[in-house]
Amino acid sequence: MKVLGIETSCDDTSVALYDSGSGVVENLLSSQVPLHNHFGGVVPELASRAHLVNLLPIVDHLLQRQELQLKDLDGIAVTNGPGLMGALLVGLSTAKALAMSADLPLVGVHHIEGHILANALTAEMVFPAVVLVVSGGHTELIHMPEVGRYEKLGGTLDDAAGEAYDKTAKLLNLPYPGGPPIDRLAGEGTPGRFRFPRPLKDDPRLVFSFSGLKTAVRTAVEKLPQPLSDQDVADVCTEVQEAIVDSLARKLFRAARLKHVRAVYLAGGVAANGGLRARVAREAEKHKLHFLPPERVYCTDNAAMIAYAGYCHLKQGRRNGLNLDSFARGTVQSWR
Repeated sequence: MKVLGIETSCDDTSVALYDSGSGVVENLLSSQVPLHNHFGGVVPELASRAHLVNLLPIVDHLLQRQELQLKDLDGIAVTNGPGLMGALLVGLSTAKALAMSADLPLVGVHHIEGHILANALTAEMVFPAVVLVVSGGHTELIHMPEVGRYEKLGGTLDDAAGEAYDKTAKLLNLPYPGGPPIDRLAGEGTPGRFRFPRPLKDDPRLVFSFSGLKTAVRTAVEKLPQPLSDQDVADVCTEVQEAIVDSLARKLFRAARLKHVRAVYLAGGVAANGGLRARVAREAEKHKLHFLPPERVYCTDNAAMIAYAGYCHLKQGRRNGLNLDSFARGTVQSWR
């Protein structure tokens, strides 16, 4: 089965082809980071317009490279939410038009399910599992007995972890997105110079909070001599990284104990963070839980995960009509 995947939920235009016989055949991406970097974050209107310009040429390029026509496909999968509505509508409208023109099955994929199933592109997943979904817009804990069955255990009460990285990077005059430069500089700083809070760390609920951390970082930075020295920046990054990773790991393994799972997984853009991957690997080994992080290329938004998730739906006979809608917010739902 050959499935074309389309992902336009935020600021990356991505198209991929998944083949059930050979895996990910192609995963193309047009990044908008240079477009939004000047603003320190994604500008929704600019993102939508860029998707409109880039999407169809990428689809054409992929099909030409693979010497395929639309009629050679078995289905089209598209992210229909959550995300930026304008961006989502560009992808969804394009997917509908392509599906209708070639009489192909269409399936809408929840963006979070795509991130979760990106783990299956690295190796076969082990169940039952708890997945920590962590990105610029999401921080959630999902219990997953099998593919297609999802139970939200908890999430952030305010800001997402990725947003805390981005806002910290902006304070430190680091590039957007903030996770990669902070992850890199965290290894160059002096541990213990700063001490930032771990909100709700002793709260038995499976919830997170990062707004207090952002405030604490801003207060600390404002007290330092300006402009900040390279050492100041590295030292702040070291403690920000430690605070965020500690908060995330504590709740992930609390959830794993409560649900008696066999495996833990990471999903989303922050899953590429080296500090988080190392901490979860150590804890998983300690608790005798299976853990294998997704390949970094599949952590950030990409269409390969959408194509694979669409394949999982189509394999079970699930498809959507041309009345499929997009949505800006919503928790991943079970469909099995």
